[in-house]
Amino acid sequence: MPTGLETASGPHNENRNAVILEGTTFVSMQLTNTIFSALCAIGVSVAASGGQDAGAAALPDAGYRLGPKDSLTIVVFGHEELSGKFTVAADGSLAFPLIAPIRAADRTVPEVQAELAERLGNGFLKSPRVSIEISQYVSQRVFVMGEVHTPGAVSLTGPMTLLEVLARSGSLTEQAGGDVVVLRGEDHASSLPLAPGQTGASELGRVSVQDLRRGTVSANVALRDGDTVFVPRAENIFVLGLVNRPGPYMLESGLTVVRALSLAGGTTSLGSTGRIRITRIVDGKRIETKAHLDDVLLPGDTITVGARWF
Repeated sequence: MPTGLETASGPHNENRNAVILEGTTFVSMQLTNTIFSALCAIGVSVAASGGQDAGAAALPDAGYRLGPKDSLTIVVFGHEELSGKFTVAADGSLAFPLIAPIRAADRTVPEVQAELAERLGNGFLKSPRVSIEISQYVSQRVFVMGEVHTPGAVSLTGPMTLLEVLARSGSLTEQAGGDVVVLRGEDHASSLPLAPGQTGASELGRVSVQDLRRGTVSANVALRDGDTVFVPRAENIFVLGLVNRPGPYMLESGLTVVRALSLAGGTTSLGSTGRIRITRIVDGKRIETKAHLDDVLLPGDTITVGARWF
C-alpha cells in the first residue's frame, strides 16, 4: 500500500494495557522535555550577563579568532595612558599608540597580545606587561530562527555547538517540531539569516530534537560564522471519535497511533482500539485505512476511533 499503513488483522481485542503503558511513556517524555528546557534555561542565564545583542562573553575562548568590529580591552600595566578600549578595524587591523597597526583579524587574543608586547618593548617600554580581553564579540555570529523563545543573531564566543546556541536563544517553544535544520552558505559566511530552499544555502543537516535531549554526541553539531539554525513549527495530526480529548495534536518524530491515543487521553468506555481508522491525503486523494497501534503517523493524518462491539 503506497500510504505506508499496515492492515489490521485478528480479533477486535481492546488492547487497553498498550494504551496505558504508552501513556506512562508519554509522562516520562514530558519529564525529559522539562529537564531539557531547564538545562537550556541555565545556558541562557550564563550567557545573558552581557546580553545576546551586545555580544559580551562571560566565558571567553582562547581559540576565538578576532574579526572586524570586535571590541578589546587592553591594559598595559603601569601605563594607564596606553590602556583602554580598542576596536578591530574593518580591514582587520588594530591601531595602537606608539606603534604601527597590528594585524588582528583571524588571530587569537594570545597571538595579538604577544605581538603587542614585543612591539612596545622594541624601543618604547622596558619589559612591558600587556593584557587583552574581548569586551564585545561582534565579528562572528550565527542566526537562530523559527520556534525559539528569542530568535535572532547569537554572537560566537569561540567554538560553539548547536545545543549551546539553542540555549542562548531561550530554548524551543511548545510549537517546535521534532527536527532542527542547520543551514550554511555555499560560498562564504552569510551576513543575513538563511532560509530552507534558498539559493546559495545548503542544508548541513537535520538534527532530531530527541537526539539532542538524549545527549547524542553526533547530534550536537559544531557551528561556525554565518550558519543559520532553523526550528520549524510542528505539523499536526488529528484524533477524533471516541477518545477523551479529541482534537489536533503536534506531530512528534516517530509518533505512533498508540502514542497519539495517549495524547488524546485514551479511548472512552465505548471506544475500541480494534476499530481505528486513519485518513490520509496522498497525491490529493483521500485514503482511509484500518491501522495497527504501532503504525507511524504522517503530517495531516486523522485518526478516528470507532465504537466497540457489544
